Amino acid sequence: MSFVDTPSEDGAQGRAAEMFAQSKAANGYLPNMVKLFAHRPGVFETWVALNTAIKSNMDLRRYELVTLAAAQELKSSYCMLAHGKVMLGGMLSPEQLALVVGGSDESPLDEAERAIMQFASKVVRDATSIDQSDVDGLRAFGLSDAEIFDVTTAASVRCFFSKTLDALGALPDAAYAALPETVRDALVVGRPIETKGGGAV
Repeated sequence: MSFVDTPSEDGAQGRAAEMFAQSKAANGYLPNMVKLFAHRPGVFETWVALNTAIKSNMDLRRYELVTLAAAQELKSSYCMLAHGKVMLGGMLSPEQLALVVGGSDESPLDEAERAIMQFASKVVRDATSIDQSDVDGLRAFGLSDAEIFDVTTAASVRCFFSKTLDALGALPDAAYAALPETVRDALVVGRPIETKGGGAV
């Protein structure tokens, strides 16, 4: 579902059809966000390339934590569910993930990870409010300037993707309803999960 019409799986042609086939093979179904980007496959391909370049310079756990922080600030259920599911694949238990998203002092994050997530949230909320002390705070935890750049770009690029999905009404795929209830409750911060169909980022 979205606010704009999207090509059907059978009606897609050219690069859109290729994108549909690749995504369905990878996910086992056709995600709603892929249907939306079928309008401009080149934009989707460029987004994937940019995000991959940013992600390649980061530890996966750090990338996912930054993305969660950014998505939560953006109220993006779709990205929260997608990346929360990634973290459930060996990084965090459902209970731990709920604690992280809830900002609990009992979450399994160390002080550096908490600071990184707070910085990412601030990038999304109001980048002009960041000053030298924010950057120096990350340096104090051992982050290099290049690593601070990585955190900043990972948070910033999430704004493009999450806002595009939410502005055009793409609902999180129905497949996410299979996640544990405590996880769903923590990760659905904006639009609700689709009640029929399927999909994941």
